[in-house]
Amino acid sequence: MTSETIPTHSNPRRRVAFFGSPAWAVPVLEALYQQHQVVLVVTQPDKPAGRGLKLTPCPVAAWAEAQGLRVEKPAKLRKNLEFTELFREIGPEVAVTAAYGKILPAELLEIPRFGFLNLHPSDLPKYRGPAPVQWTLIHGETETAVCIMQTDVGMDTGPVVARWRTPVDPEETAVELSNRLRDKGIELLLEALADLEHLQPQPQPALGTHAPMLQKEDGKIVWERSAEEIYNRHRGVQPWPGSWFEHQGRRVKVLQMSRDVPERPTTRAEPSTVLHLADGLWVAAAQGSLLLKEVQPEGKKPMPAADWARGARLRVGDRLG
Repeated sequence: MTSETIPTHSNPRRRVAFFGSPAWAVPVLEALYQQHQVVLVVTQPDKPAGRGLKLTPCPVAAWAEAQGLRVEKPAKLRKNLEFTELFREIGPEVAVTAAYGKILPAELLEIPRFGFLNLHPSDLPKYRGPAPVQWTLIHGETETAVCIMQTDVGMDTGPVVARWRTPVDPEETAVELSNRLRDKGIELLLEALADLEHLQPQPQPALGTHAPMLQKEDGKIVWERSAEEIYNRHRGVQPWPGSWFEHQGRRVKVLQMSRDVPERPTTRAEPSTVLHLADGLWVAAAQGSLLLKEVQPEGKKPMPAADWARGARLRVGDRLG
């Protein structure tokens, strides 16, 4: 592991505005609330949820409202004169973003004296965009980072003020890696806030890689890929959209799989061929094979993959699909 640390002097209590929405961002807001004066929380608007489709606040809004913090949920930021004026009147010294979900316009970025700081879980300029951890894993990266960057009008293109690199565990899922990077990012963020007057931003290279929002099709298992590629994608698409394949016209979600089990079959076969039915469901990939341990057939509860295979009357030599 390597780290780029920030010297700390005093720990002044800052007037902070926070922009964030999902549950992943709540611990970031909690840390700010404990050490600074959070003068405004900005989230995505309430959305319909549950059977009754009742308008429900996002996790950050729900937590902030429970603390009595001021919460605003603008549907748009660009050319929103009312919100821009409100933001100017509140007058935060600095703003922090963590998985907010909208690009910030220039007229907002220039209001706080110290601008906006963003907690971004990738080794910038790699994986700019809304799903950096997911694509880090899907592409089989063995090292990643969390960065604190100064937000500009681009998508995660601003200069970096702090970076912490770490190896990626070969079994780590997107949920686990996201949380680990966020927790370290909170430490870096608090250090940066303590030392705003002395930060030394490092410009990013202009060219980088993009990490677009995942789509449902990104979870589809393509057996013509190698076992390692399929497994890396499985790690990256947790918890949504998850890994899945179709068999006899019905979707089957794969909840647990492995590619590194002792005594795995060595039989060469066409991709998607059932190789073995002991201890789960062994399936051939283009290179290597995978052990499916737990699945969830469409409309049913999770079950051991071997039980599903028996119910589907699969035999060695059959192909999924």
